[in-house]
Amino acid sequence: MSKKIQIDVPDELFGQLMRVAEAMGISNAEEAATVGLAEWVSRRKSELDDRDPNEKYAVNEALDELFEKKK
Repeated sequence: MSKKIQIDVPDELFGQLMRVAEAMGISNAEEAATVGLAEWVSRRKSELDDRDPNEKYAVNEALDELFEKKK
């Protein structure tokens, strides 16, 4: 299952995504953005995992509350 996110990016960033996609053999800018987002999330998750367990819980709790408000 996947979810769709639609974002507007400046022309310059879109151009950079296209150049990266071409250089990496990725089919389009959207796929390059997906790869970049996955990499960014992975790095942030690692940073959170390295934090104090009490702090990590507080961040998770805040995210849970945010998701509940959006329902």
